Amino acid sequence: MLRRLPSNLVNQIAAGEVVERPASAVKELVENAIDAGARRIAVTLKEGGRTFISVVDDGVGMSPEELRLAVERHCTSKLPDDDLSDIKTLGFRGEALPSIASVSRFTITSRPARADTAWALEIDGGAKSEPKPAAHPAGTRVEVRDLFFATPARLKFLKEPRTESSHVADAMRRLAMAHPEVAFRLESEERALIDLPAANPSLLEKADAARLERLAAIMGREFGDNAVAIDANREGFRLTGFAGLPTLNRPTGQHQYLFVNGRPVRDKLLAGAVRGAYQDFLARDRHPMVALFLEAPTELVDVNVHPAKTEVRFRDAGIVRGLIVGALRTALSAAGHRASTTVADAALGAFRPHTGYSTALPMGGGGNGFAVPRGLAEAAARFMAPFDAPSARVEMPTSEIAEGNFPLGVARAQLHETYIVAQTDHGVVIVDQHAAHERLVHERLKNQLEAEGVKRQALLLPEVVEVGEDGARRLAGRQAELAEMGLVLEPFGLGAVVVRETPAVLGEVDIQGLVRDLADELAEMGDHLSLKEKVEEVCGTLACHTSVRAGRRLTVEEMNALLRQMEATPHSGQCNHGRPTYVELKLADIERLFGRR
Repeated sequence: MLRRLPSNLVNQIAAGEVVERPASAVKELVENAIDAGARRIAVTLKEGGRTFISVVDDGVGMSPEELRLAVERHCTSKLPDDDLSDIKTLGFRGEALPSIASVSRFTITSRPARADTAWALEIDGGAKSEPKPAAHPAGTRVEVRDLFFATPARLKFLKEPRTESSHVADAMRRLAMAHPEVAFRLESEERALIDLPAANPSLLEKADAARLERLAAIMGREFGDNAVAIDANREGFRLTGFAGLPTLNRPTGQHQYLFVNGRPVRDKLLAGAVRGAYQDFLARDRHPMVALFLEAPTELVDVNVHPAKTEVRFRDAGIVRGLIVGALRTALSAAGHRASTTVADAALGAFRPHTGYSTALPMGGGGNGFAVPRGLAEAAARFMAPFDAPSARVEMPTSEIAEGNFPLGVARAQLHETYIVAQTDHGVVIVDQHAAHERLVHERLKNQLEAEGVKRQALLLPEVVEVGEDGARRLAGRQAELAEMGLVLEPFGLGAVVVRETPAVLGEVDIQGLVRDLADELAEMGDHLSLKEKVEEVCGTLACHTSVRAGRRLTVEEMNALLRQMEATPHSGQCNHGRPTYVELKLADIERLFGRR
């Protein structure tokens, strides 16, 4: 017999989708606070949120009548026209509060700004009481105690309190990135995990400055010092934010933050676009640091995909992907030969002032009983020996050139036939000649491909590849674009394509595997990224094998010519594998190494 489920059971089922762990509850409550116009949001946890969660804001507050409705399913103030295609708020489903309340001991206290008193409403495992007068300033306070006490099985899936607290912190950081005008604070066991003040009002007038300050506070000061600004538009979409230089990278993608209309999302399409933009600047196991904010027309994006609201769907995903890839590559090109400051910091950290003895000499001036060690002359001779060896060759330029005219300075020496030492107005630059020339050759090859197109080679015997009906249809729809990349194919019967020409730069290639991979990627990403990656990967390999090798002696003129080409070439701060091509040491840093500062 069919029957209607009890309301408390319906709420518990909904809670399973909305409230997976304490971080999910905090995310929903903080989003409600932001939608309510809050400028200060404070969150307190005990045992990682398992026993106690408190979220306090200074938003608009609610009357007793609104409190009664707020804890009913599908009651919301955020869809005034009942139009799911025009969602301008973070919340809109009206599920969060009743879902949380159905699996906890829940109290909500609220007061509108002009009201004389606050009102509190309690719910114990879904059993609701009537609102009662309470003392509270303007705004709202939500307390969640004994989360999941009504569904004990879910408690078994929670991790250690420290782990749950870190998930809460991550959810709050993501929301804080998108809202620098709001102050956020998170306390766990009386310890502040997050304390982010609202942006200075003078910075709020400059949106990029306020956003970068907030991002630097969350992602680290090194990101703020080594990020390039993004601002691009295409067909109603606008992309802003900041992207780290390729030499500022991480072993995982957890430092890639993506937002759609102020909503933090985790989307394969967007993540794939970031990978495509950086794909010839980084090694395969390295990931860039980015924070991208996409503003999309509400009718062209669907945020009502999942109750957790972390997934979105675009009406035309190709436009979005193209916008992200194009904007990132343009910004990285504008950075020119710039490399991240972390490269120099790492180099300076590797220096250890030492004499060759087991105990380092004191830094700074002598005196105060400082005794000259025995054998100092022998130590000095050992120290100078490398400079007398053939591997360290010093050649002064034949003509005097002002170092200040060139960002990378003027070549002064070549060490170990591998590293060029150049002098600038404010320090020293050390260049890896092979890595630098590899990038120059790679950029030249890419420019040649863009200007002349990808050369193709015809197959003596065209090859038929079975890819299924859907795969054949997708490939046929991209025939023209694939031909531009050197792959000429056409439909062949039902569920197959015939390949007639392949990109010459790929040489002997597994055609069956290539075409099937393309069909699979078109199904997932909606683009021909795999083929582009393969062509550009071969360009990188060619650049690596045709570049100036380590161990080759260069004349002063050759060294200076390499430096000048680096200054004029985009992305020359890193090689094709993401390694830095040069390290710049400021004179002040060098002086500190020797105790002169």
